[in-house]
Amino acid sequence: MNKSWFYVAMTSFFELVWIFGFNVASAWWHWIFIVAFIFVDFHFLSKACENLPTGTVYAVFAGIGTVGTALMDVFFFGQSLSAGKIFFIVVLVIGVISLKLVDDKEEKKAAKGTE
Repeated sequence: MNKSWFYVAMTSFFELVWIFGFNVASAWWHWIFIVAFIFVDFHFLSKACENLPTGTVYAVFAGIGTVGTALMDVFFFGQSLSAGKIFFIVVLVIGVISLKLVDDKEEKKAAKGTE
């Protein structure tokens, strides 16, 4: 796996960690850890954007964060999972995958044009 995609995975993971922290923080000092995770998250986000298209990185990051947060609400915090939520999660995932495929295709065209 490309190192930049590892950074995308890490930023997505840390985003879910600090979002989870928002839901469970019960003392002032918990926020110290949440803020630290936010800084780590944005560090990995910036590293991912160094070698990948920023639009793709952000779409994947936001997509994983959105889907992950929705599923976290269901599995950890007792929210319901409706047909509408499932439908729009699938639409979001299809959109993120499609954006990645289009960016790959455009990169290949650009590489052929420079040769």
